[in-house]
Amino acid sequence: MPDSLQQPEPQDETVFPPGVCFIDGAYTSMDQARIPVLDWGFLRSDATYDVVHVWQGRFFRLDAHVERFLNSVASLRMTLPVGRAELERILHTLVAKAGFRDAYVEMVCTRGHSPTFSRDPREARNRFFAFAIPFGWIASEEQRARGLDVHIAAIPRISPESVDPTVKNYHWLDLVMGLYAAYDAGRENVVLTDGAGNVTEGPGFNLFAVKDGRATTPGRGVLQGVTRRTALELCAELGIPAEAAPLSVEALKASDEIFLTSTAGGPMPITRLDGQPVGDGRPGPITAKVTALYWDKHGDPAWSTAVDYSLAG
Repeated sequence: MPDSLQQPEPQDETVFPPGVCFIDGAYTSMDQARIPVLDWGFLRSDATYDVVHVWQGRFFRLDAHVERFLNSVASLRMTLPVGRAELERILHTLVAKAGFRDAYVEMVCTRGHSPTFSRDPREARNRFFAFAIPFGWIASEEQRARGLDVHIAAIPRISPESVDPTVKNYHWLDLVMGLYAAYDAGRENVVLTDGAGNVTEGPGFNLFAVKDGRATTPGRGVLQGVTRRTALELCAELGIPAEAAPLSVEALKASDEIFLTSTAGGPMPITRLDGQPVGDGRPGPITAKVTALYWDKHGDPAWSTAVDYSLAG
């Protein structure tokens, strides 16, 4: 190498969370996990993923998350190197090797890249990896207790005609810039609109608005979140009318209560929109009922699966 290209080794001060990654057929610590810089998942956001959480040693709705991931992979014309049973075994093994009781477990499939560096996506060798890190919340304990203050951004969500939002993806620049707009306005999080006066979703969460005892979640232009689906099912169990339908900004502002749903924490209250109180400005009774039942279900074998810690090796 010419002297002019010789550089000292950079000192990487990045602190990685504890956890375990499965990549290129082997298990490794998070700080050792790498993907090639030429992977189209990195260069083009050409990837899909899913996240399931573990709570008190049990996966919550593992089947639903794996099913959605497999459907997303197929929808993007990718191929996993493992079948469903082996995929689930890998997820169990990750948590077991990490020794976590509460965890955030992500599975990813990228387009990879062509061995000849062709630009034809059909020639790319797809890459699968997965990892388990400690469970993380989308909102702090204090925010969950009082409710979030959310900004309604003027930035429209990427059109579902351009990118199918039901395929979980990393096309987040609209959401990231929406977050900056929220921070600039002194708010804590953001929800985007569809450009036609209806709200869609936020970064990593779906939205529910409650009016006169009836819950509505946006029905179009959003990820059909597993926690969103769970909340709809819990509402049915509780006898609360709930539906997926268009939800205008005006209707959202007129709500009696609002809550978001996310794998990263379940249902959580939103009590202010752009600094203005939602209802009486406190977490509402329907939000409380759905949240309580949601966490109760984590110990129910019909909704959760015990981690096989014998796979720790």
